[in-house]
Amino acid sequence: MKRITHQGGSMMAAKIYCRERRKAGCEEKRPRYRVVAVSGADLKVYAKHLRFDEIKKIADEIGAELVLLEGGKGDRRHRDDEA
Repeated sequence: MKRITHQGGSMMAAKIYCRERRKAGCEEKRPRYRVVAVSGADLKVYAKHLRFDEIKKIADEIGAELVLLEGGKGDRRHRDDEA
């Protein structure tokens, strides 16, 4: 998990958690990130996928910390389903 802190490195109450999409490649001109959760702020996100600069700008505007989550790699099935 990678944390990006804005506004001088001070700890803030609001956090935006996002992760990189699985199907979006590096060469594609499509938004590659998805907001997974928001904590400590009244924020509604209507877009399914966003560009990193867009998420960063939103975090700057509301004074939130941006937390990048590492997405799972490989098969999307749960391990419990494999019997």
